[in-house]
Amino acid sequence: MARVLIAEDEAGIRLLVARALRMEGHDVVAVEDGEEALEVIAAEDGAFDAILSDIRMPALTGIELAHAVKAVYPDLPILLMTGYAEQKEAAESLVRLIHGVVEKPFTLADIRRAIGDVLASYPPRVIADGLRQAG
Repeated sequence: MARVLIAEDEAGIRLLVARALRMEGHDVVAVEDGEEALEVIAAEDGAFDAILSDIRMPALTGIELAHAVKAVYPDLPILLMTGYAEQKEAAESLVRLIHGVVEKPFTLADIRRAIGDVLASYPPRVIADGLRQAG
């Protein structure tokens, strides 16, 4: 299916979301914060179909991550998640950068549906030789 990067500093949420997406058949890479996510994205030359990131994280926030990713990979879809109303409002002003914001708490069905919507809205990413990226 798709290759998804999850950036979430709360271990329980990170593991739960990763497991739920893997059960849907997705290849999932899960990291603890935005800085680590940016390192993985750079090391793998953006080889992901979607990024799911918490907004409030140490080192690099999800909003900062979205800006950094879009500067290099403008076609890489980003979905943010937060449990804070003011962060949701701030993120929604970034419509050019992100696909949307998932409110915490969410159900596994909510997160699966949100990722499904993102993947349905964007064509599969391709690498230089025209093959679909790993996923």
